[in-house]
Formats: sequence, C-alpha cells, structure tokens
Amino acid sequence: MFGRMMNNYYYGKSGKGDFRKEDLPQNRRQLFRDTLKTRLSALCRINLLYMLIFLPAMLVIMFSFTNILSTTSNLMMVEQNDYAGFVEQVTQNEQEVTITEEQFNELKNADVNLGDMLDSTVFRMLLLLIPCIAITGPFTAGLSYITRNWARDEHAFIWTDFKDAVKANWKQSLVLSLITSVLPIAAYVGWRFYGQLAQNNMIMIVPQVLVVLVGMIWSISITYMHPLVVTYELKTKDVIRNGLLLGVARLPMSVAIRLLHCVPALIGGLLIWFWNPMIGMLILFAYYALIGFSISRFITASYTNAVFDKYINPRIEGAKVNQGIYKPEDDDDEEDEAVEGDTDN
Repeated sequence: MFGRMMNNYYYGKSGKGDFRKEDLPQNRRQLFRDTLKTRLSALCRINLLYMLIFLPAMLVIMFSFTNILSTTSNLMMVEQNDYAGFVEQVTQNEQEVTITEEQFNELKNADVNLGDMLDSTVFRMLLLLIPCIAITGPFTAGLSYITRNWARDEHAFIWTDFKDAVKANWKQSLVLSLITSVLPIAAYVGWRFYGQLAQNNMIMIVPQVLVVLVGMIWSISITYMHPLVVTYELKTKDVIRNGLLLGVARLPMSVAIRLLHCVPALIGGLLIWFWNPMIGMLILFAYYALIGFSISRFITASYTNAVFDKYINPRIEGAKVNQGIYKPEDDDDEEDEAVEGDTDN
C-alpha cells in the first residue's frame, strides 16, 4: 500500500524521452538548460525525499552554528568589558543569568581563549556529523542514478528507480559516505595538532598542509565517485581510484564545481553573520529542503556525464556517447535503414 502511494505521487512521465530526435539539443549547455527546465518540478519532489536522510546533519549544523555565534558574541562582550551587553545577550539566548558584575570582571581578567572554545564547538559538531553523513551514502546513490538519467534525457521513475538504485549500490556508497564522514574531523584534528607543533618547529607546517590537502582532494574527487558507482560495474577500490584520477586530472573544473555547490551555503552564511541569524538559517534551510540537494546533484550529473563521455565511454565497446545530444550520424543511420527497407520491399 505504501509503495503504491509513493508511486502515485512520485511517478513522472511515460518512459519516452522529452525531445523528438529533430528537437534534440545541439550541445551540452543546451541539454542542461532544456532538461533542467523539463525536470525542475521533479527535482523538487525528489529533493523532499532525499532531504529526510540529511535532516539530522542539517540540524546538527544549525545548532552548532547557533552555538558558535552565541559563544563568539558573549566572549566579545567580555573582551570589551560590556557587562550590560553580556547579560542582555545571554538573556536573549534564554540562558539563566547567575553571573554578577564582580564575577564578570574575574571572567574578563581570566585567560579566556576564544580559539579554544570555538575549537571545542567545531570538534563536537564534526564528531556528531560522522553518523549523520555516514548513513547518506546509499541514498546519494539513488539520487545520483535519477539525476544521471535526467541529465542525459533518459526517463527515471522517482520512487521505484530511486529505491532500486539504493538497493543495488548501497554497499559501495556506504563505504564512500563513511570515508567522507570521517575525513573532515581527521583533517581538522590534524590541522590543529600539527599547527601547535609548528609553533616550535616550522617543518611541521608540511604535514599540516598535507593533511588539509588530502581532505581537499577527497572533497573534489567524491564528485565523480557516486556517478561512477551507479554508471559502471566497478569494485570499490576502482571507484575510488578512478574518482581520484579524474579529480586531479580535471582539477580546475573539479574545484569550480565544488565551489559552485558552496555558493548557496556561503550566501546563507553571509545573511546569518551580517543580517539576521534566525532568518538567514531559515532561508538556507528552506533552500535545501525545497531543491538544494537535488539541483546540486543534477549539476554534478550533467558535468560527470560529459567527463565520462570524454574519458571513459569511448574506451568501452558498445557504450553510448553524448546521449541526449543531436548527432548527424543518427540521421545517416536512419536513412540507411530506410533504404534497406525499400530494397527489401
């Protein structure tokens, strides 16, 4: 009953493509624009499905960022010797105020280290995000399969194909999400640890930079890994190896795609910091709840489809290339078939 209800809501069009052969896009930019226009409402629907698995991570980030803002504001009041502002700020955060002005002065004169307090908050956030991100892998495979098909003008039923892709690729995707969930805290701890050692020994800057570099390389390479999982039959080690190779080989575009995905979060962060924290977080939450995850994955799919057509598919016998894009040779093939049909008659 539940599956039938989901199908009724998430079914799209019939299995036919959205374009006739004579109306096919001439290039990938046109293909992206036309398929995005066609699938925009469907992207919103599948985003509602996908965001449910990301909801714990979103809540952890929101509460942690609120805590960071509160801690920063309170300590700034202490450094500025603004007792009234400190009390008002704590009251706004609905915390019980038990500190007297004498205690405030003692706190001001104590060794209050803003960096250590923020470090503790960030570490706790990254630790809580490990299970929240680790469980998203199989569902990312489902979304990657759907958006891959849509990005090359192939049909996919939202609910059934999403479910089948999760079932078929959950093991490999879970490994990828586990690594993705652990690397941020590992890179952060490594950066802090080697940073402290570098204060006494400058050579420690080298491993400090290497730790961050590993995290950055993984963050740009993961762009290719989930599409590789749902497109080719590869072992997990081969998925990781090919993802890393593509990430490094296409370094400028890999970085550009990753930065493009960060633009909404950057805008939301600016709204939170310079305008209104609550309204900024609500706007950012609404964006990702409505379409943020699916549009990001759709952009990734459009890009990786082009990369696979250039570097991988020509090496595979029988693999289709430039799906969804008009190719003059297709017209020649149709003419040859028509001539053969007339000869037979």
